[in-house]
Amino acid sequence: MTRPARIDLDGAHVVITGGARGIGRATAEAFLARGARVSVGDLDLAAATRTAEETGASAHQVDVADAASYDAFVDAAEAEHGPVDVLVNNAGVMPSGAFLEQTPATDRLTMEVNVQGVLNGMRRVLPGMVERRRGHVVNIASLAGKFPVPGLAVYNASKFAVVGLTAATRLEMAPHGVTLTAILPSAVDTDLASGFDMKPIPKVKPGDIADAVVDSVRNRAAEIAVPRYVGALAAGTHLVPVPVMDRVRKVVRGDRALHPDDVARAAYTARLDAATDRSNR
Repeated sequence: MTRPARIDLDGAHVVITGGARGIGRATAEAFLARGARVSVGDLDLAAATRTAEETGASAHQVDVADAASYDAFVDAAEAEHGPVDVLVNNAGVMPSGAFLEQTPATDRLTMEVNVQGVLNGMRRVLPGMVERRRGHVVNIASLAGKFPVPGLAVYNASKFAVVGLTAATRLEMAPHGVTLTAILPSAVDTDLASGFDMKPIPKVKPGDIADAVVDSVRNRAAEIAVPRYVGALAAGTHLVPVPVMDRVRKVVRGDRALHPDDVARAAYTARLDAATDRSNR
């Protein structure tokens, strides 16, 4: 393994997808506070532009599921700020509901954004990082990449994929001095998790995720759970006998993602439906 080159955040170029709001915006602010040059990309260009104007980042439109769009985003960002030092694959969607009630269109959107979007970003930036023998990729996965939740089956599948993809590619990149980290948040207090009462799973703030992303540039950890203790809990669940785990799920009402608060989730659902419609055109 080659020891990864240090990345000084003062002047580093950080690219963030899904950067207009929530975790993406908080992460942009955290890197900007440390002197980085930040390029935010989002499907919603108007929202990305507002974020850029309010934070000092640069704004770009990107459909992460479209490789050509992702390439154009990074091309424009690099023309403005130079080669990418840190890529944060943050863009994602989280449809909810019983598996048999989900539509194939929603399934496709989930996998195209959450998995293919991450692949598109990695394929665009990793060759340059390998050539420079310097760089770091952060993939925002989820605790759902380790722990199945009824009502989030396809989302679970997408995040399990991101966890595995990050871990395996990290091994391939190690000889080149390039690193990858998977961030595994529990439920996050953003639109994505609106309408969910996931207690006792803690809801964390976007700023907590942003801090973990920034820390990963220093510690280059393979995985970072937020909060950290949930990672140990999720890792240990496979050791618990299935009948015991089933009883635990019943006690903590582990099927609550099947029954979200539709009113509280309405705004996010409308955005998700619009994205699904666009992807089917």
